[in-house]
Parts: sequence; C-alpha cells; structure tokens
Amino acid sequence: MFNNSNNSQASILYRHGDVLIRHIASLPVGAQKRLGATLAHGEITGHSHRIQQADAVQLWVHGSDLFLEVKEPSATLVHEEHRAIELPQGLYRVWKQREYRPDAYMEVVD
Repeated sequence: MFNNSNNSQASILYRHGDVLIRHIASLPVGAQKRLGATLAHGEITGHSHRIQQADAVQLWVHGSDLFLEVKEPSATLVHEEHRAIELPQGLYRVWKQREYRPDAYMEVVD
C-alpha cells in the first residue's frame, strides 16, 4: 500500500501484482453495475485477482474503466501468486498494469 504525506484517504494506492487500486470519493456519473468479483484474469496462468467475499463487493464499469465498491467493513483481494490484501469499505478505481512498447501500450500478462 502506498500513501502520500497528506493522509488523504483518496490518495491511498494498493498494488496487487499487475493490478493497481486507488481509493476514490465517488463513482463517475453513468457507471453501470458489472457482475462478479474478479478484477483481472491471468491470461497465461488462469489465476485471477478477485475478491474472496463476492457478496461484499459490487463492480462497476464506465467505458473501459473498472471500479470496485466494498460494501462491507472490509474485503480480501486474493491471487494464487500474491499475498492477500484487505481493502476497507469504500470506492476504488482499478487499473491493470500496462507496459510501453515503441509501437503500442500492452497489458501486462500475469
């Protein structure tokens, strides 16, 4: 977890392998509910970054952006190759890491 010195909750970042999660104040207008509790699928290993307690969260999408709402006091982000992370109740934006190549940006394959 990363946090800058002003202790603003909106600046808290969580890194879970190739997934980055940032606490946000609110969802964008027009965000749509998405089923499931998986934040990112591993194309090579078949493993996924997912919330262990699926009923504790709601996923949202707005365009190509993914958002996570933790509705319970906390939820556990798990993956077979990473240490579990506890996310406190709140709203989050989720990014899948990309790598730069001279001809394009490519999503990192887990």
